[in-house]
Amino acid sequence: MPRQRLDRRVNVSVVVWTLGVLAVDSFTKWWVRRNVAIAGRHVLGPLWLRVTYNSGISFSLNATGPIVTALINLVIVLGLAFVALQATPGLATVGFGLLLGGGTSNEIDRLVHVPHQVTDFISVGWFPVFNVADAALTLGFVLLFFALLRGSRLVER
Repeated sequence: MPRQRLDRRVNVSVVVWTLGVLAVDSFTKWWVRRNVAIAGRHVLGPLWLRVTYNSGISFSLNATGPIVTALINLVIVLGLAFVALQATPGLATVGFGLLLGGGTSNEIDRLVHVPHQVTDFISVGWFPVFNVADAALTLGFVLLFFALLRGSRLVER
């Protein structure tokens, strides 16, 4: 019996979206760490730039275990990459690209800085301070949710 080759296609657009989020998020975190004081800088209306550091995950959950958080996040990002690279064209591609970019960027930020923390800096009123990667993660989930509501397949089989 002849061997069958695995016919797995990699969605290159997911990689492009991921790299785009990584670039924007990394640049903005670098910029605010060097140019914005802890007290913050008012931008417009309720929007402020305030540098904070989060050793946990969203909303500072598990802030007491940054190494465990980093390891769990790494496993999630690697699993997500496996699925995301097989995304179907359309909303799924953009949604998975935003998710993978946001998760990867926050993971890199967490691993590079000691103590292992993510830089957050966007402050809007009463809402917790967040960063570009967090916004990309949220938007990615929303897009995937809408794709599912429309009955779209998210990944190629």
